[in-house]
Amino acid sequence: MTTLNRRAVLTGTVAVAGSAMLGSRPAFAQAYPQRTVRLIVPYAAGGGTDVFSRLLAQQIEREFGQTLIIDNRAGGARVIGTQAVATAQPDGYTIGMVDSAFVTNPGLLKDRLPYDTRKDFVPVSLLSRTQLVLCVHPSSPFKSAKELVAFGKANPGKLTFASAGIGTGIHLAGEQFRQVAGIEVVIVPYRGGAPALADFLSGKTDFTFGAVPTIKPHIEGGKARGLGVTRGRAPQLPDIPSMEEIGFGSVDSASEMGLIVPAATPAAIVEKLQQISAKAVKDPAFSKALLERGFQPIGTTTAEFRAHVDREIDKWIRIIAAGGIKPE
Repeated sequence: MTTLNRRAVLTGTVAVAGSAMLGSRPAFAQAYPQRTVRLIVPYAAGGGTDVFSRLLAQQIEREFGQTLIIDNRAGGARVIGTQAVATAQPDGYTIGMVDSAFVTNPGLLKDRLPYDTRKDFVPVSLLSRTQLVLCVHPSSPFKSAKELVAFGKANPGKLTFASAGIGTGIHLAGEQFRQVAGIEVVIVPYRGGAPALADFLSGKTDFTFGAVPTIKPHIEGGKARGLGVTRGRAPQLPDIPSMEEIGFGSVDSASEMGLIVPAATPAAIVEKLQQISAKAVKDPAFSKALLERGFQPIGTTTAEFRAHVDREIDKWIRIIAAGGIKPE
């Protein structure tokens, strides 16, 4: 065989192999998943993140054609479950649900985190947001956020804020509001959301933030007065203005949930997970069911979610440092 013929054969072989490889990519994505997929939720069963995860799992199983099981890994400020995702095989059969602790923990825990939030995961899609409501007791003299802030500026340290505990979403929402408003308040840290809400509803603290599904029945029952909602008006509480409308638009704390996978997960699997999960939350019937439970459907691209995670990490690092917040 001449040198020219050998080159032609070799070139043809490489071309065929390359075509086979290119052709295998969509087939690889279409074949996934071929067995049960595990969704790690870094909370105990029954909480908001767990409820959303179970609803989503039921929805996307239809597209998967495979079972999606929930694996609750609570504890360690959501670090235990999230680390389990970071160290899992990057094959698409272990995925993770994260909430806002995913972006606040880098500022709170710093080098105590056993993983690098930016490098050790692929953020697949931001799927849901639960808005927060700035509230006062119905007996409060404050009829608006501006009245509350005006009192706080005139009386430094006189206002009390009910926090669900140091570093929790409710605490950080209060700290963000305090910094944006430029007021000094006494943040009262309770051991959980239930005791914080109970004391607020009994009038023992001046104000708090409440997640829409939690605080909605109390507002409708006349036990709390909503002054503003983060991230736009809430469909479930349409009569309460947004924080943007009342001049505090940079107070944007909310409980957000999204899917992540280990960093080395193949791009074809990430793309399929993103498409299926985003499609699920945008389904009209499922979207309506989520809204009824206080979840605002979103469904972003992977690039959008990654950019969002980066912005949120940077934001919370600044807020936590400015507030001198240190976890217990």
